[in-house]
Amino acid sequence: MKFFNLHTHQFTNNPDVLELVNQYPQDFDVSVPFYSIGIHPWYIVEGRIDADLKIIEEKLKEYNCLAIGECGLDKLIEIPFKQQVSVFEKQLFLAEKYKKPVIIHCVAAYQEVISIKKKLNISVPMIIHGFSKSHQIANQLVKEGFYLSFGKFLLRNPDLKTVFQNIPNDRFFLETDTIEENIQEVYELASNYKELKNQELQAVISNNYKDVFRINHSETKK
Repeated sequence: MKFFNLHTHQFTNNPDVLELVNQYPQDFDVSVPFYSIGIHPWYIVEGRIDADLKIIEEKLKEYNCLAIGECGLDKLIEIPFKQQVSVFEKQLFLAEKYKKPVIIHCVAAYQEVISIKKKLNISVPMIIHGFSKSHQIANQLVKEGFYLSFGKFLLRNPDLKTVFQNIPNDRFFLETDTIEENIQEVYELASNYKELKNQELQAVISNNYKDVFRINHSETKK
C-alpha cells in the first residue's frame, strides 16, 4: 500500500491504493475488498432503521469491514435532529462493541458530536471526514481525540492550507470522497503543504492507518 484513501464512493482497484469504500446497508457491493458501512444522516428511513442496523452489525463482524460510517449529524437537512442523534448513537454502540473506527459526516454539529463522544465514553477512533472548517474547530476536535480527513476542500479552498499545516501529523488522513481527482493528487498537494516528500507523507499516513485500524498491512494487501 503506497496510498490510503480514507473515504471514497468509487472503487478503482488500483493496486497501489488501499481504498476504504463507503457502503450503505441497502446498496451493498460484495466485490469491494475493503469498506466502511453505515447509515448516513441523509438516508435515514424511519421504518428501516432496525433492519439497516442489523445488516451493519453483520458486516462489522467481517475482517474487510474496516470501519462504521459514514454516519453522523447534519443540521442542514430535514431529517429530525433528535432522530439523527438516536441513529448516530446506535451506530456508535456497534462501533464500541466490534472495536471499529467511526467515519463521521458532520455539518454544523461539531459541539454535539463532541458531546456525544464524551457522554457515551467512546473509546474507538473517530474520524471527521471532509474537514473544511476553522483552526479553532480543528484544534478543539484534535484536543478531544478526533482525527481529521482532508480531500475535496483541501483541493478547492486555499484558505484551508494553514489549517491543514497545523494539524499534527499523527491526526490526519486524506480522501477523495466523490471528487474526480485521484488520491495521488490529494497526496501531492498535501505533501507540498506539509513540506514533506511524497514518500514521507505516505509513511505518516501509513502509521496513522496502523494506529487507527490496527490491521497488519499484509492482511490488506490486495
